[in-house]
Amino acid sequence: MPSLSRTDTSLLGRWWWTVDRWTLLAVSTLIGFGYVMMLAASPAVAERIGENRDMFILKQVIFLALASVTVVATSLLTPRNIRRLALVACAGAILLTAMTLVHGVEIKGARRWIALPGMALQPSEFLKPSFAVVAAWLIAEGKRSRGFPGTLVAVGLFLVMAMLLKSQPDIGMLAVLSSVFFAQLFIAGLNMLLVLIGVGGFAGAGLAAYTLFPHVRSRVERFLHPQSGDSYQVDKALEAFGNGGLLGRGPGEGYVKNQLPDAHADFVFAVAGEEFGMVLCSIIVLIFAFIVIRQLLRLMREQDLFIVLASAGLVTSFGLQAFVNMASTLHLIPTKGMTLPFVSYGGSSVIAISLGMGMLLALTRTRHHGDVS
Repeated sequence: MPSLSRTDTSLLGRWWWTVDRWTLLAVSTLIGFGYVMMLAASPAVAERIGENRDMFILKQVIFLALASVTVVATSLLTPRNIRRLALVACAGAILLTAMTLVHGVEIKGARRWIALPGMALQPSEFLKPSFAVVAAWLIAEGKRSRGFPGTLVAVGLFLVMAMLLKSQPDIGMLAVLSSVFFAQLFIAGLNMLLVLIGVGGFAGAGLAAYTLFPHVRSRVERFLHPQSGDSYQVDKALEAFGNGGLLGRGPGEGYVKNQLPDAHADFVFAVAGEEFGMVLCSIIVLIFAFIVIRQLLRLMREQDLFIVLASAGLVTSFGLQAFVNMASTLHLIPTKGMTLPFVSYGGSSVIAISLGMGMLLALTRTRHHGDVS
């Protein structure tokens, strides 16, 4: 294969010299960690539920391979095509999320999944990256064309998705989506009075969720008063971190994963802590922080409001999801069933996150005067 020189004007050549290669490397490293952690955590879970010990590994190999292709293929697109892709993905995700309320598979009292051969699709995962881009486009167009009520349309679209997520229910997903949208409105120049009203609204919504949804109330109570209910998984996760210490027990030597029902998914960070220690966990945290901080710093030089809002929304969603997973595993916040991007098992989550990161890389590519927008 010929090397890609700066004079290469092919599609891949232009892509290689304009894409943020440091962020691409960081994402690739997380995907590599995903392979390693599935080898470490998933066999014990598969055996415990009576399946072939390689079942989760084989599936995740396919998911992560698709994720790699999705990141690169999406990052090749122009901002104009990213907008079109986001519109189609957002419309499809809304329709499929609505379908879960009628034909969805119920798991632990929630209808969030559609059964497919070999996997369960969670359409709401695709709302996060697609809505971030669509909302950015609507807000930016509203600023550019005074007669176009872009912000109002974005608010209306958000309310539709909020009702769907509340009905499933998926309060955690709704909280992330709300935080991302509010961050975009704030960056777009939301009036300070409205900012204060929004903060009050978040507090009121949190209180309402605590009052109306028993599972939310249960998680908060168990976080504040661990002795008040079942805190088995969190206790085991903290035990895993204690066992691992600084350098870990070694690959495959952890035993808490044999007792954690979600060791391969929501609590994979605990498995990393036991087998590889605080050093590797710190590296994982730093990689996530590097991606978020680097992308936010790059946006400080960007003049296009759409790109600023869309990229800020995508990186906020990515960083917030990573924070929620790791913080809940460490018992810093109430538990929430949310995967660690690229590291946890999960088809819908991995593909949706890869779509978002591909969009982010496409929007933040270096562009010169005359490039297609």
